Amino acid sequence: MSDGLRPGDPARLGAYEVVARLGDGGMGSVFLARSPDGRRVAVKVVRSEFAHDEEFRGRFRSEVNRARQVPPFCTAEVVDADPDHNPPYLVVEYVEGPSLAQVIRERGPLGAAQVHSIAVGVATALTAIHGAGVIHRDLKPANVLIAPGGIKVIDFGIARAFEATSQHTRTNQVVGTVSYMAPERFDATLGRPVGPAADIFAWGAVVAHAATGRNPFAGDSPTATAMRILTQPPDLAGLGGPLRELVARALEKDSAARPTARELLDGLLTAADPGGAGGPAARLGATPTAVVLPAAGGTGQGRPTMPPGPATAGRTGSRRRGWPTMLGVTAAVIAVVVPASLFGPKLLGGRSTPERAGSTVTGSPAPSGPATTASVLASRTPAASPSASVDPTDAMLAGKRRILLHVVEIDRDLSLPSHGELEVGNGTGKDALFVLEPVGIDYMIKSVNPEIAHRPCLGVKRDGEGNKDLVGAECRPSDATVFALSREGRDDKGRTSYAILNDEYGVVQWSPTKREIYIEFLGDAPVDTTFSLVDRGAV
Repeated sequence: MSDGLRPGDPARLGAYEVVARLGDGGMGSVFLARSPDGRRVAVKVVRSEFAHDEEFRGRFRSEVNRARQVPPFCTAEVVDADPDHNPPYLVVEYVEGPSLAQVIRERGPLGAAQVHSIAVGVATALTAIHGAGVIHRDLKPANVLIAPGGIKVIDFGIARAFEATSQHTRTNQVVGTVSYMAPERFDATLGRPVGPAADIFAWGAVVAHAATGRNPFAGDSPTATAMRILTQPPDLAGLGGPLRELVARALEKDSAARPTARELLDGLLTAADPGGAGGPAARLGATPTAVVLPAAGGTGQGRPTMPPGPATAGRTGSRRRGWPTMLGVTAAVIAVVVPASLFGPKLLGGRSTPERAGSTVTGSPAPSGPATTASVLASRTPAASPSASVDPTDAMLAGKRRILLHVVEIDRDLSLPSHGELEVGNGTGKDALFVLEPVGIDYMIKSVNPEIAHRPCLGVKRDGEGNKDLVGAECRPSDATVFALSREGRDDKGRTSYAILNDEYGVVQWSPTKREIYIEFLGDAPVDTTFSLVDRGAV
């Protein structure tokens, strides 16, 4: 339920009429509001301490742009945002329904079929979120809403803007909930950047909580919980069957050992055995149904068809992130069976009004439909047939081919000489050859120059004045050495061109005045330096 407005609460935020207060969180307050067309929305207002921070506003703007690209069928759609407003705010669709946290708090652990369906619903949402190049960073039962039409995952992606704003983040402080944080979020010495695998770990903890009513690493204090996450196996007593194995894999200490969201879905569908007699879907009479992504008039709010994202590389389950234009979810169609009966009166208790604890940043009520709901994650372009020729770009993105990194705008190529300072040249020397090493949905960029044995990977170096350059670095995944590729168009030879982005520091740019490559944080400004991948043979 919502509270009435309090003294000092805004009556209006931009074009939105504020109706009631829904709650408060670590990032700000959430209000129920009405849009100019009469639609109910939830507005998250950022805490005032961030209002005058330009770095925060830029990051907030970029994260909102990414979050807009997540298909809304299993998440709360981002409707609007104004990072320049005082204070900044974010608008999302409003969904009626309690959170998973509230349901478990009021009714205890869920039954096996209900837990399986929640596992599928959240894994479906993560597949869509990760496919759009977004990392949730704060997945927990309170951010999983049980709406009449199915699961909705909320508050995805935006935490990055808060976590990365250094002047407002105290030493060793991160954004999130300790009980659901992956080991790499506590200990940077593990050598793994925080990526989609951190969300997979949180998925495992959420599913275990739904099945047992407790967190698998629960300690007497946040510090004790963090130590258990870092050093102890999860307590999965009470969770059985194939789901236990999937949850255990998701809770691996090593992020590289965890499945991707797509692999979770594959495993869950196999465990459900919808065509047989033993799975939860079969027992409930569910039937796989292919449903296209929402169009105008549905929960998608008439979102237009967008261009496809970068190609998927050859690694199973890998996802190539576009920044900020990637819209493709997956290169294959996944039929996901989620019995709607599990999310209707059986869990909701026939309530039609939102509960306060479960309505923080939620979405509009789902339209009525048949008793069985199925979601399909489909790419915006047709999947290639088995007989289709292999795109050489896929092999380059999979790290199987040597490449030149061609700077499209100046018709030159990057090179990393033995002295370790990045240069541009004509691409004829051995110091101009690189290979992409996939790291989750991103990449390390490694020189194959045999003379560079000590620091062969590209990394960001920041000097005392805040300038950021690309230099040779050790090939160890970190905030400084992991890059995303965002498809931007084609060069004059018809090759796909990309922007190269480092999440922590910004976009790789060419300076015409200094005639050098540098890194710049752009916010939502257009990218003016792009790179094409030129095939130079097998590795």
